[in-house]
Amino acid sequence: MKLKVTITGENVHKVGYRYFLMTSAIDQGLDGFTARNTMKGNEQQVVALIEGNEEAIAAFKKLAESQRPEHSLVSSIVFEDTNSNVMKTGEYAQVCTAVQLNKAISLLLDMRNDLKEMKGDMKVVRKNTDIIPQIHEEIKGMREDIQPGYAAQFRLVQADIRAIKERLGMS
Repeated sequence: MKLKVTITGENVHKVGYRYFLMTSAIDQGLDGFTARNTMKGNEQQVVALIEGNEEAIAAFKKLAESQRPEHSLVSSIVFEDTNSNVMKTGEYAQVCTAVQLNKAISLLLDMRNDLKEMKGDMKVVRKNTDIIPQIHEEIKGMREDIQPGYAAQFRLVQADIRAIKERLGMS
């Protein structure tokens, strides 16, 4: 037995509807399943073709009518007999896996590039924080050369340095 399922609504794309239906088809033991997103005017549609015995088809229909992905907005679900060729359920699942991996590759590459950029930024931060003890020693050396009248001003500078170190988390 073969059936065409047309799910129409304001929001049935990009909510996991095809994967929801595929999982349902697997759970019900359907021999064949395929699904695609289409448009009918301004409305989104998911069109699925299913194949299996009457009991599995009936269970799938009941599930499709009673459950749906969380963020979907459905206005109608239509079931009709079909003579169309239907892909084996396992083959469709493999196609879906390949599609999702293809989407993930670009995201993973972006993440890798972001990590490389962050590592470069961290090297700059570490390099700059390595200089601070050297600067501190230079300032201590200058303090010894300063005339006694400047000691009060230098204490203010030291307070500023302490504040900067606290902000940098180095105190």
